[in-house]
Amino acid sequence: MIQNELKKAVGIKSVDLIQPHMTVGLGTGSTVYYMVEELGRRVQEENLAVECVTTSNRTWKQAEKLGIPLKKLDEVHTIDLTIDGADEIDQNYQGIKGGGGAHTREKIVALNSHQNVWIVDQSKMVSHLGKFPLPLEVNPFGSQQLFERLQAENLHPVFRVDDQGNQFLTHMKNYVIDLHLKEIKHPHLLADWLDHQSGIIEHGLFLDVVNTVIIGSDNGPKIIDHIR
Repeated sequence: MIQNELKKAVGIKSVDLIQPHMTVGLGTGSTVYYMVEELGRRVQEENLAVECVTTSNRTWKQAEKLGIPLKKLDEVHTIDLTIDGADEIDQNYQGIKGGGGAHTREKIVALNSHQNVWIVDQSKMVSHLGKFPLPLEVNPFGSQQLFERLQAENLHPVFRVDDQGNQFLTHMKNYVIDLHLKEIKHPHLLADWLDHQSGIIEHGLFLDVVNTVIIGSDNGPKIIDHIR
């Protein structure tokens, strides 16, 4: 199966986990797009009663067009289930997210959710994290000094730019520095170090977060459940 077909299959399959009257977190990305489309269809055609929060303006606009009931995060008391994508998932089901620059919002929503589901095609499954650059959302103030500190630690930082070569800005108008690490041998140690660096708003290591992974494969969606 081609990659988009794998993404579509897992996106549709993941909606089966959404029960009536749930509050659902909607992630961001190319695989999540298909999930939101299918959720919108079930809301309209099957009268599935849900309310949703989103991790990005892009997902909000898509869901709004489909007639999915939406709330801001601070308007809900709890999130029953969040469905999101991932850029890499290792053999211990730790992840890297943030290829689209929405990882701060994604992490806030994930950590406020009772259950987290990641939907990916089989290419996102790896033995070790790090081939995909690790994104850091950083405050523009002092970002050059932070960049140099990351360089001194041999973390191979690169400021992200957009398609026009301009400074990439997140939804919250911050910069992104990507760390080109190739392999992260100790993700928890790296996450702890990054958590203590002034100027880093959030990093893209999502550790001990996911409960269920749905993987798109040539044999159909594979569900790995009860991870945590």
